[in-house]
Amino acid sequence: MLRPFLAAALLLAGAALPSLAEEDEAGCKDYPLFTRFPNMYLQACEKLQFDARAFPVGPPKSQADLATNSVVVEGPVWWFQYALKDGSPMPTGLQIMRNFEAAALKAGGSIEGKYPGWCTANYDTERMPRMGNGCTSFALTMKFRKGDKEIWAFLQASDREGYYHLTISEREAMKQEVAVTELVDKLAKEGFVSIQVNFDTGKATIRPDSAKVLDDAAAALKAAGTFPVEVGGHTDNSGTPEGNQRLSQDRAQAVKAALVARGIPAARLSAKGYGQTVPVADNRTEEGRAKNRRVELTKK
Repeated sequence: MLRPFLAAALLLAGAALPSLAEEDEAGCKDYPLFTRFPNMYLQACEKLQFDARAFPVGPPKSQADLATNSVVVEGPVWWFQYALKDGSPMPTGLQIMRNFEAAALKAGGSIEGKYPGWCTANYDTERMPRMGNGCTSFALTMKFRKGDKEIWAFLQASDREGYYHLTISEREAMKQEVAVTELVDKLAKEGFVSIQVNFDTGKATIRPDSAKVLDDAAAALKAAGTFPVEVGGHTDNSGTPEGNQRLSQDRAQAVKAALVARGIPAARLSAKGYGQTVPVADNRTEEGRAKNRRVELTKK
């Protein structure tokens, strides 16, 4: 279970605060996953039963084109505007952003977009309303998984002006796109199948949101027979070839261990890292790099 953010953990201890009169807007309450930044109050809020929001992800497309890619999330939407109470120490935008970033990672979330500064990237204002003028401002896109839901959050923090905005959307968690029976058929017909296992950036630590993918892969291997299977790790071309080789080997070993833990005999599995040597898409695009970061199960 995700714990509430401990937003105060990163702040320097200060003197006792004076009595502050500002109160939350009537009917406004914090989203349960988040603890607000200290000394802030809810100036405004909005709740929509169902709508679409486009969350900025990844870096800008280029130095000439600051537009980011977006992930569109449909479902319930919350919007919050927080303001600083009078007499409170004035935080910087970077301070607010870093605070949420550290707390998100501590809570098991992932950072899908990070924009530390003013207008370092542009986002879709039509599908992300009431968050600013389209330029990022010490902004952060976060993603969490809680039960059967994905929770997306977009933060925009002002710099030395004492407020920040937060948009949150929920949707049902994405299911494994290929059913177990289809995995079995693909192994039988093509001799291999790619599975989307998510790891911590630059590490071989499997993220919790890959549990269902690994469950389906183990079920498919059990249903397919007893033939040997190679677990192949692949990366994109970010970093050095040597580093990618080591990383792919470590990730292949981690997936093998996860399948063994799900009942696949260790003697049936081998693990091999291929690094960046076998791309299946163009490494010049983020979409291509994402496809190249994969794990393949190959019939031997």
